[in-house]
Amino acid sequence: MLTATLRRPEDFGLLDRTVYPAVPLHVEYSLTALGKSAAVPLNLLRTWAEENIDSAGLARAPQV
Repeated sequence: MLTATLRRPEDFGLLDRTVYPAVPLHVEYSLTALGKSAAVPLNLLRTWAEENIDSAGLARAPQV
């Protein structure tokens, strides 16, 4: 499941995936320079969400 989740960011060049042949298989993920550069806009988005959680309706429980 983790591999499937991380495949898209890897495809976009945000993550590097290194596989080490071992038993059990060992895989490491790391941010690329492009992935690291995404931290600034993502932090801005997080700050906006935190500041606007009430007015944006983000705090409401989902309707069933």
